[in-house]
Amino acid sequence: MKKHLVFVDREKWDRNLLMRSFPSYRLTFLEKLGQFEKIKDAEIISVFVNTKVSKEAIQKLPNLKFIATRSTGFDHIDLKACQERGIKVANVPTYGENTVAEHAFGLILNLSRKITQAIDRTRAGDFTIGGLMGFDLKGKTIGIIGAGNIGRHVIKMALGFEMKVLVADPSVTSAEVKKLGATKVELKKLLAQSDIVTLHCPLCAPTSGMINASAIKQMKKGSLLINTARGELMDTTAVLAGLKTGILAGVGLDAVEGEQALKNQATSLSKQDLRLIMENRLLIKQPNVIVTPHIAFNSREAVARIVNTTIENIKSYLSGKSKNLVSSGRR
Repeated sequence: MKKHLVFVDREKWDRNLLMRSFPSYRLTFLEKLGQFEKIKDAEIISVFVNTKVSKEAIQKLPNLKFIATRSTGFDHIDLKACQERGIKVANVPTYGENTVAEHAFGLILNLSRKITQAIDRTRAGDFTIGGLMGFDLKGKTIGIIGAGNIGRHVIKMALGFEMKVLVADPSVTSAEVKKLGATKVELKKLLAQSDIVTLHCPLCAPTSGMINASAIKQMKKGSLLINTARGELMDTTAVLAGLKTGILAGVGLDAVEGEQALKNQATSLSKQDLRLIMENRLLIKQPNVIVTPHIAFNSREAVARIVNTTIENIKSYLSGKSKNLVSSGRR
């Protein structure tokens, strides 16, 4: 019997590539994880960040042995449940470090030069420039929270703009950060001194909700907040309050808290989901806020790297030599 591979929430263009890559296997393509009777014999599933692989879902897949997520982050997968079942999980450790960093700077430049407001005005036939004065990045301080692959590209770009760069990341040393041309500081100091704060850290217990009311009160008045990582790194209520008080002069987001609730409003929603939907709608309407729909990764080059690495991860598992594991599946 052919091994069953299931691909969830994938790009339409890559279907033929996947079929050519696994000609000896039975492939099923789903828009979202479900139809468990149809895929209960699946040994391998591949998902993206929009697909939550919960303990309940795993229990409905008794033959599952390998999960290939087409992302660097893996907080959408219940790793504990995978460990209990002996299921291996692999990610795509690097694919869009420059891609996401470029998007972050796109948001920064848009806010610093009021590009969206200017475009909206000229499209309406108004070529006046009142209220459209921006500011230079040169000489400003940017605070980068997280100095992984993406954060390091942000450092390089910031130095190209002749900015002063501060980094908060407990996993890197001061010497490592200095070698990159930046200065390592504690988070409190970064928040207080930065004109722009940009988030490039993973979502985990210590970082969840880290940009809360307390953190925003520590920020420099009139600063910008950029998030191209995970929405749950922020407290949306606190961000709205920061905009109202003027602590935040602008916010650029590619990820929002409660993103799945916002995308799946037709499904059953909790009171928390409804609150986040309302707050996000209010946030998006602010003239000094830019929100993009989680597309920082979405360049032709990065998506090709994601697909190719995912294919390599699955082939490596099938050959008995798994790579890029974030959970070995050992019980």
